[in-house]
Amino acid sequence: MTSFDTWLDKAAQHREKAGMTRRLSARDHGRPLLDLAGNDYHGLSTHPAVVEAAVAATRRFGAGAGASRLVSGTVSLHGELESALARFCGSQAALVFSTGYHANLGVVSGLSSPGTLIVSDAHVHASLIDGCRLARGTVAVAPHNDVAAIERLLAARTQQRALVLIETIYSVLGDAAPVADLAEVCRRHGAVLVADEAHAIGVAGRHGRGLLAEFGLAGRTDVIATMTLSKSLGSQGGAVVGSASLREHLINRARTFIYDTGLAPAATGGALAALELIESEPVRVERVRFAAAVLAEACGVDPPAGAVLSMSMPGPRQAVAAVAAAASRGVRIGCFRPPSTPDRISRLRFTAHGHHSDEELGFAAKVLREVVTA
Repeated sequence: MTSFDTWLDKAAQHREKAGMTRRLSARDHGRPLLDLAGNDYHGLSTHPAVVEAAVAATRRFGAGAGASRLVSGTVSLHGELESALARFCGSQAALVFSTGYHANLGVVSGLSSPGTLIVSDAHVHASLIDGCRLARGTVAVAPHNDVAAIERLLAARTQQRALVLIETIYSVLGDAAPVADLAEVCRRHGAVLVADEAHAIGVAGRHGRGLLAEFGLAGRTDVIATMTLSKSLGSQGGAVVGSASLREHLINRARTFIYDTGLAPAATGGALAALELIESEPVRVERVRFAAAVLAEACGVDPPAGAVLSMSMPGPRQAVAAVAAAASRGVRIGCFRPPSTPDRISRLRFTAHGHHSDEELGFAAKVLREVVTA
């Protein structure tokens, strides 16, 4: 055994002892479970129109983009999706990336310089945290949803420029950011608000257009939205939505766009079809909110801002045991353990799905009541 093998073995033993070992489990093996863990909020990944659009795009353009967007990897569907996303979100332009992770990395690193202060909410997604690590600016972490703390950091800054990083709906706790107050603070101090709408698009705001649009912030040049195409849109990929000049800047400066293969045609076509369904059938958005309210009542918590519900657990082993108990009853739920939880508390995580029938929701509520009170 080499020294590297020994290091790996010790790391595995440490994880196992702490109850932090993670294992992959294919969902196409064994009996099907009612899904309250995934982020396909509308079930559009398997919708016939979305699947057919993905297939048609593959037949027309091939299985992959074949190159980076700036070389030969841009297809006409990319532009169609970008226009549709910008229109839906109420902004001027959009730029599609291969993942939401890449979109966040690209916007933070592409907009920062040594003369930039980056203020990050303590609960932002790992992709924004890693964007801070790649950025050349000075990073300050503010307590979660603490508007006053962010204002103090902005007021005391010596840097010429500033970015404030938030999620409009947070991916672990499921709570909403005070986006209107934060946007006003950014306006007063000449900062740019970068808001990840991954868990808001298709769920929150009027017709699911997100919280930036809900509070009249969409279209402002000092407010930038990032998002994923893998949640409400049931596909894969990410996007940055903002001004046309922002789009042009990122095309030239975002390394995760410049040096990455373009989003696959299938994912692009599927996301476009899913967006059209959400836009033309807003009842889907209301159904997700109804499902979220049913699950929240079953768990004894307040209805969430979006589709994500969270419950703290005494420790990682208890969280894993609750997941197994739910699975044994026919329901798949999520489990977040440190370091995936920003407050270092192990949690159960449930996600509402609008395509579940009333009967399925009733069954899910029954199982959750049994598991969370056990």
